[in-house]
Amino acid sequence: MAAWLRALLRRRVQKVGAGGSVGLVRLQRPEALNALCEGLMAEMRRALDTFEADGQVGAIVITGSEKAFAAGADIKEMQNKTFQECYGGGFLAGWDCIATIRKPTIAAVNGFALGGGCELAMMCDIIYAGEKAQFGQPEILLGTIPGAGGTQRLTRAVGKSLAMEMVLTGERISAAEAKAAGLVSKVFPTDKLLDAAIGCAEKIAANSKLVAAMAKESVNAAFETTLTEGNRTEKRLFYATFATVSTGLAVGAQGEWGCGPPQPILCYQNDRKEGMTAFVEKRKANFTDS
Repeated sequence: MAAWLRALLRRRVQKVGAGGSVGLVRLQRPEALNALCEGLMAEMRRALDTFEADGQVGAIVITGSEKAFAAGADIKEMQNKTFQECYGGGFLAGWDCIATIRKPTIAAVNGFALGGGCELAMMCDIIYAGEKAQFGQPEILLGTIPGAGGTQRLTRAVGKSLAMEMVLTGERISAAEAKAAGLVSKVFPTDKLLDAAIGCAEKIAANSKLVAAMAKESVNAAFETTLTEGNRTEKRLFYATFATVSTGLAVGAQGEWGCGPPQPILCYQNDRKEGMTAFVEKRKANFTDS
């Protein structure tokens, strides 16, 4: 790989935060306002796979530039596609890697998040927005409809009426409107956004990675299933935190009859037990991701 390409990828994908606990992915295709072409999404999948397998990383931030998070899918790339190519090749199916990754993800959105860009942001677990961010699903203006979850996630996030208006008119909403509607968690000044997102990711990464994955699964169940099924999932995962366990050796009492050197004993600890014990003992928990 050429040196310039390695340098570019390091700027796009890197570990940041305390102890490298946060994976950062930057969308960098400025000549096209970060339009999501197949090559860019393939890079995204590789980056997410790398961070998913990295035990040091506890959360992931995805961001773009101050002008655009992502202005949509690459229209030139899809302009001449046929039904057979889309259906037979599973067009856009690979985008789901963002929604299915187990580690928590945060979209830090500045500028335009339109079409596929809005869909990409909604695949993340948390959306932080810069005060000048704009969100929209303008596919209707191109003679098509959203194809990567836009009609589904947007409706669940902001309700039927606003989602229907955005999808049927192609009109955008501001960061403030997106927050009021429940699409965005928090809004920040443009130049403070990325630091805020990384700060949130650091807080998440400081908790047990195993339990964070369980918590994420449980919240997603509320988003995707009925109340009864969601409660069932929550209870199962809550019970599962009591089953998390790690083993190790510690120095115990002396050998039989009190003679001989101290003997190693097998001891058990887990993040749920450590968290509750730390609370009772009024100290900071020392999670081991087990």
